[in-house]
Amino acid sequence: MRDILLPLPDGPRRYRPPAPPDLCRTAPPASSRTAFAAAHVVADPAAAQLPGASAVLDWDATLAFRRHLWSLGLGVADAMDTAQRGMGLDWAGARELITRSGAEARATGGRLACGAGTDQLTTAEPSLADVLLAYEEQIEVVEAAGAQVVLMASRALAKAADGPEDYARIYGRLLAQTRRPVILHWLGTAFDPALEGYWGSTDLDRAAATVLRITEENAAQVDGIKISLLDADRETALRRALPEGVRMYTGDDFHYPGLILGDEQGFSDALLGVFDPIAAHAATALQALDRGDTTAYRTVLEPTLPLARHLFAAPTRHYKTGVVFLAHLAGHQGEFTMVGGEQHSRGVRHLAELFRLAGDAGAFPDPDLATARMGAFLTTKGYDT
Repeated sequence: MRDILLPLPDGPRRYRPPAPPDLCRTAPPASSRTAFAAAHVVADPAAAQLPGASAVLDWDATLAFRRHLWSLGLGVADAMDTAQRGMGLDWAGARELITRSGAEARATGGRLACGAGTDQLTTAEPSLADVLLAYEEQIEVVEAAGAQVVLMASRALAKAADGPEDYARIYGRLLAQTRRPVILHWLGTAFDPALEGYWGSTDLDRAAATVLRITEENAAQVDGIKISLLDADRETALRRALPEGVRMYTGDDFHYPGLILGDEQGFSDALLGVFDPIAAHAATALQALDRGDTTAYRTVLEPTLPLARHLFAAPTRHYKTGVVFLAHLAGHQGEFTMVGGEQHSRGVRHLAELFRLAGDAGAFPDPDLATARMGAFLTTKGYDT
């Protein structure tokens, strides 16, 4: 195993990734927690992948990665933020992804949830009626694919709604017609600045009260709510207030080990983008939790936190670049190419530090391959490795 000269933020340093820990290669679904990995998409490297252009995916690699996640016992959350929804993957691409992933899920028996939103709307000033029809169209596609619906936060609804009552009206109409309980999604402004004031208020306490009211009024149709606010205390407080039987799915990529472990008053299930690059760690930790071995759970999962916190560093919405870069280094895709050219959204030093932290966390199943690919990437950027 060779070392490599990395252009790290604090200066160049030679680094050699250690051998990875002994992690699950396959696993059944966990019994103590419900866990989804939000999965990235693999862009076709032969396509132009220009900003604003329609997404062109490498379907073989995209679907193979979903089979990888299912083989580790994780559910797949698809056509969501990690799949570049709203950042390169348009509704046409998302619709095909949902349909194809649904067929793969049926063939493998994997659990699948997919995002339903309103991103097919092109009008600058959408009405509430427009929002409702757009959501209904996408829900129909997700349900036809056999997937669970994740009601994604809508930029169009954030623009059209005048206050909490409009959110309650739209969500109430949607939840009354879904075939099975859905997952609500509260995506914070760190992930999407266009969602400022979601649930009808920029005051997060008032916003939380609105989403809690919507959940209470429609509890039979709400499986759970995914919170992506990167605020562990706020997530815990809302989790404790949820109606009985409604899950909290943590989307907190900064504090997930403690939130999933929980406390004497409950725990969070998981729907996490960080589980994409650390899927084997997640599966191994969840199996330990099933056995009641919290020490082993912490030993496996807590060392991934420095990696996660760098991966999701501000501007957080560009974390997808790091996810795809790690997938390339780990051997899940041949090229570091992204829909919409998003591979350029993080700098070389950020990615070099990401490589180091991923190595320290044991996130590379083949450190030699990862080092070789990191060296090749740095060479293209003019660095001597």
